[in-house]
Amino acid sequence: MTACCSPRTPEPEPLALLRGVRRRRGAVQALDGIDLELPGGRLTALLGVNGAGKSTAIEVLLGLQPADAGEAALFGLPPRARGARERTGAMLQQAQLPERLTAGELLQLVRSYYPAPRSVADCVALAGLDGLMGRRYGRLSGGQQRRVQFALALCGRPRLLFLDEPTTGLDAGARAQVWRAIRELVAGGAAVLLTTHYLEEAEALADRVVVLDRGRLIAAGELAAVRGRVSRRRVACRCALAPETVAGWPGVHRAVREGERLVAACDDAESLVRRLLDADPALAELEVSRAGLADAFAAMTGTEAAREDAA
Repeated sequence: MTACCSPRTPEPEPLALLRGVRRRRGAVQALDGIDLELPGGRLTALLGVNGAGKSTAIEVLLGLQPADAGEAALFGLPPRARGARERTGAMLQQAQLPERLTAGELLQLVRSYYPAPRSVADCVALAGLDGLMGRRYGRLSGGQQRRVQFALALCGRPRLLFLDEPTTGLDAGARAQVWRAIRELVAGGAAVLLTTHYLEEAEALADRVVVLDRGRLIAAGELAAVRGRVSRRRVACRCALAPETVAGWPGVHRAVREGERLVAACDDAESLVRRLLDADPALAELEVSRAGLADAFAAMTGTEAAREDAA
């Protein structure tokens, strides 16, 4: 009998994974049975409010702390195996680096740990280190230090890259530079795990989203699928109404001023638009769209506090 269709191509093995991982820190269950896979050529955004377990998940994957139960693997190896570490880069929230060394000396030192590192010129270009290489690390601003840390994370030409809040403290130009470099690494086949409190950053960069809440995984999937889990709509317009007034209306979850426009997240866009027009007949530039990742995140975690980062 002739087969009616060709066999499916098997999914490639993930470059990193957690399977049923549990980790307790004191009285807190930081991770509670977490499953996570990081495929090559994709950026996965790991989201959650402070204390959700994001940094703990990264540290378990990197072998910086052990799992109490479950499995963690990089390239099919234990996280601390040399064959895994040589293909992995990481930029964590906290970095303790020798302050008397220059940025150039730090880069040369870390490059020496890898068998086939990126050239210094490539690292400088990707991280935007022009003019900083001869300066002592301890005398750089916080944003400049973060750019040096980013260069150190990618200098080994990693196939797997962990970025924990990489753009905190960066100005708009430096953030755009880091975004371009991340996109280039993903296009080259690297797997990237990104944590960020800037939800617009996750929406701009991520292929996949994983949401943690108090150590539990509450959502995982393609960006569009996770974003589509809530039925909220986004209404934007130019009007004279105060956001505080609109935020108090029934069915409105949030209203803020973005430049000259009022932006509101709501359950029923049609009702909100009618009320806006009644309250301000001069309303203009009306736009209605599906709610973004920030709205989905707030709905799934049951908090609106994180929304301020996306405003």
